[in-house]
Amino acid sequence: MLFRQNVLAGIAGGDVTLAFRRWTKPTVKAGGSLRTAVGVLAIDAVDEIDEGAITDSDARKAGFVDRAALAKELTARTEGRCYRIAFHRAGDDPRIALREAADLDGEGRAEIDRKLARFDDSAGMGWTRPVLQLIAVRDGTTAAELSASIGMEKLKLKARIRKLKELGLTESLDVGYRLSGRGRAYLDGE
Repeated sequence: MLFRQNVLAGIAGGDVTLAFRRWTKPTVKAGGSLRTAVGVLAIDAVDEIDEGAITDSDARKAGFVDRAALAKELTARTEGRCYRIAFHRAGDDPRIALREAADLDGEGRAEIDRKLARFDDSAGMGWTRPVLQLIAVRDGTTAAELSASIGMEKLKLKARIRKLKELGLTESLDVGYRLSGRGRAYLDGE
């Protein structure tokens, strides 16, 4: 579930606590969580709703000026049913603290080694270290540059770089990637 920047700002400020989506099948469920650029959201409820039942107050809680503005957004997708998603910000993205944890001990390094080896094995090629090393050369290295350098299709590589991000080794910039403090500590310790 993606949010526009202005809605993310409202979530961070506590003003936005609802979302409305037209889906053929919900992509989140009550009791689950969702990571966003402004932290982790706890999903409180996901309910199918008739669009006519949406109020101006609901629309404002979803980051829109009024019901008409929200209705316009919902008409962009014609298939599926309308859902009301209630949520609250549950805290910071745990990957932020992880990527700042640059004090790797032997066990922490060994765990990263094991995970990177699994990533390489599942891809049928050793891609993790070359990608980390290429990103280390210059902040803002793009997926296109990386894919050309290692001979991997860009979208496939982007999905794999998300795995490095889950380990706290990389972070996304507005354009491209950079190593986190943890990623630099990992490479420096090799």
